[in-house]
Amino acid sequence: MSGLRSSQIAAAAGVNLQTLRYYERRGLLAAPERSLGGHRQYPEQAVTVLKVIKAAQRLGFTLDEVAGLLEAGQHRHGRHPDAGLQARAQAKLAEVEAKIADLQVIADTLRAAVDAGCDDLVACAGAPCCPIPFATIAEGASDAEDR
Repeated sequence: MSGLRSSQIAAAAGVNLQTLRYYERRGLLAAPERSLGGHRQYPEQAVTVLKVIKAAQRLGFTLDEVAGLLEAGQHRHGRHPDAGLQARAQAKLAEVEAKIADLQVIADTLRAAVDAGCDDLVACAGAPCCPIPFATIAEGASDAEDR
């Protein structure tokens, strides 16, 4: 029987052994066959799967979402049209764009605070020219607590 040992597959994919074992336990990577000596023997395709997992994580997918993507790829026949990469990538893109918009508002507000010379949050909060939306932030926090 031929295949790659754990250290070889981890090195080839750029992950450590603990990550390899964790992905295996999570079911993201199929359990490998074992040699007569009990050593794990992974097929070469496992390197690609590991690289796909890491790339998907860098794109913002959670491990649960990655598992869904891998599962959808394995069941191509008769799958629901929303189950594949296209739909999931579009949903993730919308999520990322919403985060970017939120971060842009934060960046603009911080720039305005720096430009206004705000040195003291309490003093700034009481000033009518304060660019930090303390009232709006407090309302948003209390709305989130009510949910």
